[in-house]
Amino acid sequence: MQPNEDSVLAPGATANQGTLDPNVASPPKTATFWLSLLTITIATFLSALDTSAVSTALPTIVNHFHGQQFVWIGSAYTLAGVAILPLAGHFANLFGRRPVLLVGLLLFAFGSALCGGAQSMAMLIGGRTVQGLGSGVILTLTEIILADLVPLRERGAYQGAIGLIWSIASIIGPLVGGAFAARKDWTWRGLFYLNLPLTGISLILCVFFLNLKTPRAPLSERLSRIDWFGNLLIIGSTTSALLGLTWGGIQFSWGSANVLVPLIVGFVGIFAWVIYEIYVPVEPTIPFRLLNNRTSVSGYIGTALHGFVISAALFYLPVYFQACKDSSPVGSGVNMLPYSLSIAPFAIVAGATATGMNKYKPQNIIAWACITIGMGLQSTLGADAATRNWIGFQIVAGIGFGLLFTATTFPILAPLPVELNASALSFFIFIRTFFQAWGITVGATVLQNQLRTRLPSDFLSTLPQGAEIAYSIIPQVPGLPEPLKDQVRDAFADSLKVLWEVMIAIAGVGFLSAFLMREIPMQRSVDEAWGLEQKERERARKAKEEGDSATEKESEAV
Repeated sequence: MQPNEDSVLAPGATANQGTLDPNVASPPKTATFWLSLLTITIATFLSALDTSAVSTALPTIVNHFHGQQFVWIGSAYTLAGVAILPLAGHFANLFGRRPVLLVGLLLFAFGSALCGGAQSMAMLIGGRTVQGLGSGVILTLTEIILADLVPLRERGAYQGAIGLIWSIASIIGPLVGGAFAARKDWTWRGLFYLNLPLTGISLILCVFFLNLKTPRAPLSERLSRIDWFGNLLIIGSTTSALLGLTWGGIQFSWGSANVLVPLIVGFVGIFAWVIYEIYVPVEPTIPFRLLNNRTSVSGYIGTALHGFVISAALFYLPVYFQACKDSSPVGSGVNMLPYSLSIAPFAIVAGATATGMNKYKPQNIIAWACITIGMGLQSTLGADAATRNWIGFQIVAGIGFGLLFTATTFPILAPLPVELNASALSFFIFIRTFFQAWGITVGATVLQNQLRTRLPSDFLSTLPQGAEIAYSIIPQVPGLPEPLKDQVRDAFADSLKVLWEVMIAIAGVGFLSAFLMREIPMQRSVDEAWGLEQKERERARKAKEEGDSATEKESEAV
């Protein structure tokens, strides 16, 4: 480490940081620790399962509501998640981790019930919005709680394990989503009702086993520390920007006031929020000293671009299988297994190698190289592509996605003091989720606009006015007469090629951004203000002392 590197100690780092001392040993892991880890793992599984299952069943759901506003089923979810993220991290610092996580789980359950009982697309979108709020809180708090429990130097293996759980959910999700969508006696509503018992398990574990420290300050004092104006500004600005992205090229032309006004207002508002957070609040929602070093900045850039590309890849590849390969919803889920099966092990590889080598830059560079190549290979997929091609191409990109799933947090956190973990991680989830929304909405725009130019005009004229054409067409493709069927399949394949070409460019920028980061030794301690309750820490300390004493006696006896 370079001792004068300003990226190592951000302004405000305190003497209790003690993060780079190689002699600092982490506390032993008690039963409470493992139960706490189980709690956040199940919460992560819940969010991942819902996301992957709904994307596979989306054509069936949209067809049920006659093809209206399909993009909002995904965008409302991510939009709500983005809006709540900065506030979730701030609330976690003010009210404690467990109460905020409980609120997130309850919101997710309520949103799932609304979606399951939806009688219109508006009600479904409303339910997805509530689900998104809950999911945003869940994803933020699981990252923060893990950081409270495990030092960064040891966190790779645990993050890899959580990445494995995420991948397992992503494998199961498309199969579950496809099964519910294909069975008339189950219907797609069962997808959302399935969340209720799973959320119940998470709530029970959270209440009884997540024994974390909670702030003792009076409620009035904690409420007075909330940056209300900053949170309202970022919520309104991100909502406005994503509205413009969602409408652009689909409901309104990109040059129309309906698109330009919310985009301009959104981006001006985000810029104003940054300036406000830097200069005005005594306790900002996002302390921008997080960005005073190039290593953390490169990590955040990689996070943004990773979210953009992976959301587009996982959201729109099922379109290829269902439109070009006549796959059922279940079949498209099965065809996505190469992605899931490659992401899981390489999330673990990234964590294990970061822990073992105390390095994270090589994993980031290799990951972006794999994603760039993988997107390039996917851009060659035609309607009649061989099975070995779409399997192999997914594996190449999946390796990169898996590595980045774990590797992007290390360059963000390594230069920062541990007391900034919660703020840094809530901003990390905010960036990732915000750009996931970009990936879905930009992907929708590219796909829709390309289909309008490539589909036969006579066929286009038969589609419902105002409907998003991609998901309106997919259920019809198997029954179309020839040669129209081949023309439609080719139109989808060629439109998706353009989408993958856009992803190549984004991944290329991600590859270059990885060279900005520096290797900084990772912290070996956690923030003592958080984590397990003191009695649990004392129990762990005594267990460690007893273990050391027993080892000493054995050595003397020998």
